[in-house]
Amino acid sequence: MDKNSLLGLGLIGGILILWIYWSKPSDEVIAKQKFTLDSIARVDSLKAIEAAKQLVVQQAKQKASDSIAATLPDSVRTAIAGNRLNQKYKDFAVSAVGKDENYILENKKIKATISSRGGRIVSVELKEYKKADKKSPVILFTPDSTQQSLSFKAYNNLLLNTDSLYFTGDQKSVSLSETQNGSIKLKLATAQPGTYIEYVYSLSGNDYMLNYEINLVGMQNIIGPGNSGLTLNWKMTLPSQEQHIEKERQTATAYWNLPAENDVDYINAMKDEEKLLESDVKWVAFKQQFFTSAIIADKPFAKGAKVTTLTNKTSPDYVKSIHTTLGIAYNGKANDKIGMKFYFGPNHYSTLKEYDLGLEKMIPIGWSIFSFLNKWLVIPVFNVLKTSGINYGIIIFVLTLIIKLLLSPIAYKTYLSSAKMRLLKPEIDEINAKYGDDPMKKNSETMGLYKKAGASPFSGCLPALIQIPILIALFNFFPASIELRQEEFLWAHDLSTYDSVWDFGYIPVINSIYGDHMSLFALLMFASTMVYTWMNQKMMPMNNQQMPGMQYMMYLMPVIFLSFMNSYSAGLSWYYFLANMITFAQTLLMRRFVDDNKLRAQIDENMTKPVKKSGFQQRLEDMQKKQLAQSKTKK
Repeated sequence: MDKNSLLGLGLIGGILILWIYWSKPSDEVIAKQKFTLDSIARVDSLKAIEAAKQLVVQQAKQKASDSIAATLPDSVRTAIAGNRLNQKYKDFAVSAVGKDENYILENKKIKATISSRGGRIVSVELKEYKKADKKSPVILFTPDSTQQSLSFKAYNNLLLNTDSLYFTGDQKSVSLSETQNGSIKLKLATAQPGTYIEYVYSLSGNDYMLNYEINLVGMQNIIGPGNSGLTLNWKMTLPSQEQHIEKERQTATAYWNLPAENDVDYINAMKDEEKLLESDVKWVAFKQQFFTSAIIADKPFAKGAKVTTLTNKTSPDYVKSIHTTLGIAYNGKANDKIGMKFYFGPNHYSTLKEYDLGLEKMIPIGWSIFSFLNKWLVIPVFNVLKTSGINYGIIIFVLTLIIKLLLSPIAYKTYLSSAKMRLLKPEIDEINAKYGDDPMKKNSETMGLYKKAGASPFSGCLPALIQIPILIALFNFFPASIELRQEEFLWAHDLSTYDSVWDFGYIPVINSIYGDHMSLFALLMFASTMVYTWMNQKMMPMNNQQMPGMQYMMYLMPVIFLSFMNSYSAGLSWYYFLANMITFAQTLLMRRFVDDNKLRAQIDENMTKPVKKSGFQQRLEDMQKKQLAQSKTKK
């Protein structure tokens, strides 16, 4: 550093020192600031002391009040407590104190427990189903995991909620046979004679649908028509019912029906969201993997309903919390009846469809263009064969036979086309040798040869392409099919989820791609697909220059499928394996009965006939001529 630089730095440092000295506050200013801070501290201290004194006085008053109350007669203490309840609940104070009792309403399918506190359903047991241990009954929710209440504004400004009030039931227990109907009535009394809110829960002997009726009697002076109406609050924390809770979390969510749009919508099960429904709502359903709790209105709930989902990521026992608030119109009549229903039952397509409410749309049966396979084939086959007592592994085998039989004409034509290509190999080799340096001419001649012979280079891919929509349909339906739930077959304990023959635990990278276990059905599917691909390549000797890399892609697909299927439904892997094995049998059978000599004679006959050029072939030749002309011009 030179002298000028040192001199410049010295001047800058001197200026900074002088500026700091001149700009510092004077002693007088410092004294004023200190006095202000001390004053603020004294005020804060006095406020704290005063607040402490008031707290001590309040505690002393409360203690004195409690001491005085302890010396009062029971009747006086009861009167004081009653006065407080009157201030809080007014006419409903008579129902603010009571005993928490349970009422049972059950039939052959469900057992509903109703609490006197809030008049709410606190538990529902599905009698025909067991949890993953196959011993404990499926209980959709428990008293600690559900909330159900009616809230409203009374006397124009007092917000009341029925969950803190006590109802009185007309009978403790009702058990119904298949042909009976029954109900339990719970009444919420008020201080005004002939004025009450009544809940009526009714059930038929062989149904999952529980009727829910709210009767508002003489409430016009308590809940005036000028109020915003009633709000039904329903919240449920869904307990785990299945073997793999992560699978449950991937499918549990809320669905609802919008009658104005004649459609069903839902929250993505992989997300936690709050949805504001801006049109009327017919029903809202809390859907689990195989079971659903839904509330359905006779007259649609008012627009503005909210639905919220929240995943319980750390809990080993609970899957997801779902909450909805539903608006109910109130006209202020002397006697007003509001009708609703609860569905507590399985996600069984035919059962839900019978109610004609669109509830069956919650079951994933595939995109609309593929769903016909599940609607018109898979589900009917399941429904017909399940009554025979046949194991579902065998039912899937029968289903596979039916599907392959329906596709057999296409399989036969595909085999013929592949066989023709195999017999045309000498001609293909000749074309390759003749036009090896001119790919466009070679492709044109090859396609012309295929056209004359009546063969297709894509015939070998056709069976795999045909299976894609079938697999997509079954890919959606099988893991959600309650028919397969807990159905054992061979080493699989549950065809609706994966079969594990080896749980090797967490391994970095491997876990994210393949999982922490080994599914034998998935491995069988993988091995059979690899063999099928190899056999297909042998039957249709495709020149690598014609479709570069295609043969490697065909071998890559089974590997990709394996990474998915290892943690997917064992029933689907079993179906895929069977489909491959039946294809092998079909191929061997057709190879036995199709005479190559006769087929060659047919090819020779076809090649003597004139063939009309396709639009694609004509465009290919025009492109070739144009390219040839351009190359000559450049020369």
